[in-house]
Amino acid sequence: MRFATASDLAAALEGGRVSALELADAALAAAGRAQGLGAFVHLSPARARDDAAASDARRARGEARGPLDGVPVALKDLLVDEGEPCTCASRILEGFVAPYPGTATARLRATGAVVIGRTNMDEFAMGSSTEHSVYGVARNPWDPGRTPGGSSGGSAAAVAAGVVPIALGSDTGGSIRQPASLCGVTGLKPTYGRVSRYGLVAFASSLDQIGPFARTAADCALVLEAIAGHDPLDSTSLPEPPPRLRAALSGDVSGLVIGLPREFFAKEGLAPGVAERVREAVAELERAGAKTREVSLPHAPHAIATYYLIATAEASSNLARYDGVRFGRRAEAATLGEMYRRTRSEGFGPEVKRRILLGTYVLSAGYYDAYYRKAMKVRTLLRRDFEQAFAGCDLLAGPTTPEPAFRIGEKTGDPLAMYLSDIYTVSANLAGIPGVSLPCGFADGLPVGLQLLGRPLDEATLLRAADAYQRRTDWHARTPDPALWEPGR
Repeated sequence: MRFATASDLAAALEGGRVSALELADAALAAAGRAQGLGAFVHLSPARARDDAAASDARRARGEARGPLDGVPVALKDLLVDEGEPCTCASRILEGFVAPYPGTATARLRATGAVVIGRTNMDEFAMGSSTEHSVYGVARNPWDPGRTPGGSSGGSAAAVAAGVVPIALGSDTGGSIRQPASLCGVTGLKPTYGRVSRYGLVAFASSLDQIGPFARTAADCALVLEAIAGHDPLDSTSLPEPPPRLRAALSGDVSGLVIGLPREFFAKEGLAPGVAERVREAVAELERAGAKTREVSLPHAPHAIATYYLIATAEASSNLARYDGVRFGRRAEAATLGEMYRRTRSEGFGPEVKRRILLGTYVLSAGYYDAYYRKAMKVRTLLRRDFEQAFAGCDLLAGPTTPEPAFRIGEKTGDPLAMYLSDIYTVSANLAGIPGVSLPCGFADGLPVGLQLLGRPLDEATLLRAADAYQRRTDWHARTPDPALWEPGR
């Protein structure tokens, strides 16, 4: 069974073989059949059907807005969308309805895409398994006993299960690429600043970036063209105009030089099946005409520690705003101080509390220089590593994750083991460069992801190589058995 891509649906809509209303109804029905995966936290059937009917009316008048007009999509539950709930999978934002649209969601809606609902995630995007959610765990469509990864696990599972061809997620330390790898779909983290963060609930502001999940690199290009571009509402938004990516998907990678960081292929911690599939994928790109060379990112072994110092420091600052006064939940108490304490104690889950405590500690007097300032210095060294590597290469390639999807509950008691799930992805966030994960085979019956990293603002080369690989292979077209997650099984 093959699940349709956004490009497939766009062609069917253009050819009059299906209506947007039929697609919205089909997506909502598929979400119901996949309910056991826990991929969605909220569906908007009435609004989705209204938007789909409006899309059909535009198309009938010859006024379709482009290829995404009428295509069903889903949003991670930390992307603000006017009039829709936004809880970040946290009890502290229970009942909160966004009063304004985020830029990325508004731009996606402006294309005519039909939003059917909001997807599950780790609370405030803090996690690598979508097990830290007030709504319960999300499950991997390839094996519901395993995690879909995190923190955008619901978005990845929704695409992998064929509910929607496109979903938006956010990537702070790998939260798009890691679940894309574990669920066997394509996930793109753009250059920092390429997509406005206005309307993205902040976890770590210098690392967060919005990006798409899709079945193919071509669909990721389609979405990024729609949501990228300067936004005066986000001071970190880059001035560059939206990229023209689809024109770059030529299928030709001859002459491209792909660097293979030796630190990404170290045997320690890397599952043999994952390493084998990734090397086979690199060999396929070589057969397509790319050249490879070994490079080094000497400070990569320090990336995880650096990331968790910076990310938790920024999180402790960003999450201070949830005090029961301005947003969401408020606990009843006799005094203001007691209200603050009870609201935050009852509203935040254990992983969020752990990171707030760690972040507060590293920013505190006496420890700032020893931890946070030192982490910022290492971040600079990591950036320089990439600059030196890209001086002789167009792209870097390696595994997205050290192992295939792990079992639910396997790492929840060991935070360090959970954090190491992101060991190959966090460096790109620290450096602000783009990255994509694409399916490249299976290990122990579970999907494996190939990660490609590019120069800042060079998503065109990144997606050209990913698209060329997908033209030569069919791993991205493989789908899990729907019988695994349907009710009654």
